[in-house]
Amino acid sequence: MAFGDLSLISFLKTKMKWHQARQGVLAENVANADTPRYRPNDLKAMSFADSMKKERLAPVMAVTTHPAHIRGPAISEFGHQFADGTGVDWEITPAGNAVVLEEQMIKVAQNQFDYQLASTIYSRSLGLMRTALGRNG
Repeated sequence: MAFGDLSLISFLKTKMKWHQARQGVLAENVANADTPRYRPNDLKAMSFADSMKKERLAPVMAVTTHPAHIRGPAISEFGHQFADGTGVDWEITPAGNAVVLEEQMIKVAQNQFDYQLASTIYSRSLGLMRTALGRNG
């Protein structure tokens, strides 16, 4: 089995490609900041949870090795508890252009950070697998 066949590795590769495509869309938004009636575009957010639902994985349970251990709920039972942070509204200029450079630069910085995070996790995951297989290279 190749490393690329693993769910996590495959997801990380897809996530990095998504961030590359999003960087192009955000750059296009910045380039059109002075174009009248231009509306900024963005890609649909990619979700790890949605990707894992497609994989149909069994819920993860903590192992109780002693009768005194407390058995907790499965991870899939918690559900979505966090806000997505999309409640910020920005201005639209009199020319009808809705591109706000500050907003786009925040998105570019966040996109860059997320790409670096995904690439770091990807490279470290491959390193851990190589170590587990006894390949130091």
